[in-house]
Amino acid sequence: MMFLLLSLLLTVGEANFNILPVVPFPQEAEMISTVRRSLHVEEFKITTDKLREDKVISSTISRYERYFERFERGPASPDGYVTEVSVTVADPTAQLKIGVDESYTLNINPLSPVVKLAAKTRFGVVRGLETFYQLYNITDGTFPSVKIKDYPRFTYRGFLIDTSRHFLPVDTIEKVITGLAMSKFNVLHWHIVDDPSFPYYSPTFPSLAEEGAYDMNHVYRISDILQVISYAEDHGIVVVPEFDTPGHTLSWGKGLENFLTHCPGVGTFGGDYGPINPSVEANYQVLQKLLAEVTSLFPSGFIHLGGDEVPFNCWAANQELVAWMKKQGIQNFNDLESYYEERLLDIVHHLNTSYVVWEEIFNNNLQIQPDTIIHVWKDKWQATMGKVIKAGYKTILSSPWYLNYISFSRDWKTYYQVEPLKIPGATAEELNLVIGGEACMWGEYVDATNILSRTFPRASAVAERLWSSEKRTNVADMEFRLDKHRCGMCARDIPAETIILRSYCPVEFSGYDHW
Repeated sequence: MMFLLLSLLLTVGEANFNILPVVPFPQEAEMISTVRRSLHVEEFKITTDKLREDKVISSTISRYERYFERFERGPASPDGYVTEVSVTVADPTAQLKIGVDESYTLNINPLSPVVKLAAKTRFGVVRGLETFYQLYNITDGTFPSVKIKDYPRFTYRGFLIDTSRHFLPVDTIEKVITGLAMSKFNVLHWHIVDDPSFPYYSPTFPSLAEEGAYDMNHVYRISDILQVISYAEDHGIVVVPEFDTPGHTLSWGKGLENFLTHCPGVGTFGGDYGPINPSVEANYQVLQKLLAEVTSLFPSGFIHLGGDEVPFNCWAANQELVAWMKKQGIQNFNDLESYYEERLLDIVHHLNTSYVVWEEIFNNNLQIQPDTIIHVWKDKWQATMGKVIKAGYKTILSSPWYLNYISFSRDWKTYYQVEPLKIPGATAEELNLVIGGEACMWGEYVDATNILSRTFPRASAVAERLWSSEKRTNVADMEFRLDKHRCGMCARDIPAETIILRSYCPVEFSGYDHW
């Protein structure tokens, strides 16, 4: 009965437009007729002038044509069929980066079999075709008549994966990227190494992976990383690598002599070694060479430098380090961390790349460059972000969006109700420094067997908060749309978990046959 009532409400008018099943919901939309045209699968095609040879456009068009090939032709309609999407791009040369124009307009005309999709860049085409797909009603095989003008609210809409605690095969990472693009995320934050393992295979320092990875079957070689970057580009997603230092580096020390601080019994996991030893000059040469390699490999123009959870007790237990600090006039371990970070940021600054750090770097009053981006992840995020933006730094929010913390029932509602700009006392100018947010899926209990179902569609609630208008907050409306979105993901081989107590998908998930 509820579905029938919602269907009857889908008529011309702004008030009834709430139930168009699109996630994230478009910024501007107008229902222009009650006419619903059917999909003509056999004749359907996506066309574009002179751009079919472009890698991003070609892969995107082919992907969405394959998606629609899985359906049968819609019922004969007195209003006719949809047979074509005509794509135009104003600037086909714009390169993928955080902040690239992702806007598009979409016009499904009740009087024409040709849908018009216009975008400023190729990446607006990626977003627009996803909206077009979601507008298709799987049950009756029709499209609504609608005009849409859409663009993201925030320029940074990220998702974190962790491949150190549990390795994720390349094809699994690609499936994650596919799911992220379905919700218009634009950043994959790849926390690639950490204490447990070092799966990044560095041609400059091969011993890091040879000694620090779980084994050599669980590493990412340059060819693997380039494959992920290329695949992500085709989905409009920037890959930002994270090499977290000076803490979270136990796996590094297995392949680098004298790299870590020796502190018997008080090191990481109760062992004998802790964070990087800031007193060893050779360590900065290693970091310079490694980060030069990494930033040349990843074209995003961004690197995440970590900086969180540095255990000062290990540094304090190393008497040689303490003596060196005294000789250098370094008064305490906050100052020691600041010394290390200043050296690290100077290295990165000369590599001409933007960088992100976890909030501890700011909280500990370390000396940092004005262009540093602060990633907020701890409790009391509103107070922290308020301090960050008042100090003039750009910031990214993750605190309320740790998806690895799971709970019974529908925790997506909590994610959805977060407002990133609800920062007491902040001015409009300061709020402009909030460039977006990021959902995180840390890898303690996640691997290839469960990351997709645990991520989707829960992450989509975060995606809408970062893309759509801040005025779109109705949870019941989102629940209806998110359930439809979840079915659309299942129809495209993403095993998105159910979010409603009793529901079903017209096209159920049936495995990865189409990959």
